[in-house]
Amino acid sequence: MFSQIIAVTGVNIRSIRARLGSSSVAVVGIAGVVLVFVAVLSIAEGVNATMKASGDPNVVLILRAGSDTEMTSGLGGDAVRVIQDAPGIARDQGGGPLTSPELFVVVDHPLKRSGSPANVPLRGVTPEAFKVHDRLKIVQGRNIEFGRNEIIAGRAAARQFVGLNVGTTLKWGESTWTLVGIFDDGGSVSESELWCDVKVLQPAYRRGNSYQSVYARLASPDSFSQLKDALTSNPQLTVAAMRAPEYYGSQTETLQKIIRTIGGIIAILMGVGAVFGAVITMYTAVASRTREIATLRALGFGSVPVVFSVLSEATLLSIVGGLVGGAIAWAAFDGYETATMNFQSFSQMAFAFAVTPRLLAQALVYAVLMGLLGGLLPAIRAARLPVVTALREL
Repeated sequence: MFSQIIAVTGVNIRSIRARLGSSSVAVVGIAGVVLVFVAVLSIAEGVNATMKASGDPNVVLILRAGSDTEMTSGLGGDAVRVIQDAPGIARDQGGGPLTSPELFVVVDHPLKRSGSPANVPLRGVTPEAFKVHDRLKIVQGRNIEFGRNEIIAGRAAARQFVGLNVGTTLKWGESTWTLVGIFDDGGSVSESELWCDVKVLQPAYRRGNSYQSVYARLASPDSFSQLKDALTSNPQLTVAAMRAPEYYGSQTETLQKIIRTIGGIIAILMGVGAVFGAVITMYTAVASRTREIATLRALGFGSVPVVFSVLSEATLLSIVGGLVGGAIAWAAFDGYETATMNFQSFSQMAFAFAVTPRLLAQALVYAVLMGLLGGLLPAIRAARLPVVTALREL
């Protein structure tokens, strides 16, 4: 039987040239499904990659207990001072705590591509922020001078939003700001933000001596439990502490679920059409090879080799379609930069589409599955084809 399978499958594959027109229909259909599948899900992969780049395991984020985002958190100045004295926090050479109390607001500013207004994150920081977020580097212009209405913009924000160039003057609310620099932070979500002096931002938005979060660098990788226990057991505080990767990993769960759900629905709907295209293609192949199949059966070839040969052709066509669709998706979308609303922080987040090897492998598996489903019924028909009837028809 094995030799029969090889012989029949080889003949079937070599005869594809004679059916290029109908075979191309299946290839194009499956390629289209794979293209859309990869394009949509590469959004979720890009968002996920941005969040992974944001999480330094040696940095702890402290929020008010019960808050799931910085937007819903609030900490007074007295609480911040207590947090800064907690054990487990790294100290600089002068003995000062490596902590960064920060204030997070959103400002209206238009997107470059659409011109529509968007919620741009504006973060107020202290000088110690650049020791806690130690990957951040100024790549254009200079850093802010504390005490002045100056801002720096993340590289992704500068690419996505209108007028974020060094030297630009911006007006939000009752304050006027000058953009003095562009920064890079290793592809993290902070590159979607604008940073300024927190002591200037507080009165501009009438926040008093309040903050929304404290970022703290750990004294050692094992200091997290010590710091967390000290904070949660202190009766002066009502806070929760988590490592930065844990926090950022939770910030886009809603967005990623929406994207993956929409991508799955689109892929299924388009996949049904592609399966029907494959069914028609393989029925055409079986019809054009009726005499050949009948002759092989008359010579003693079993039904299993015939079924296997038809499914092999369908699989080959689906693999070609999957590779073509994946290649087009990779060339068109990988690294494409855009911005979207993060529904948990209610602010825009810039990111790049990421067509990953894992996503391409998933798409190829889906393509093969569509090909097998499309070839199943024609394969069964070919196997059940009455030899005498088939010979008489031709």
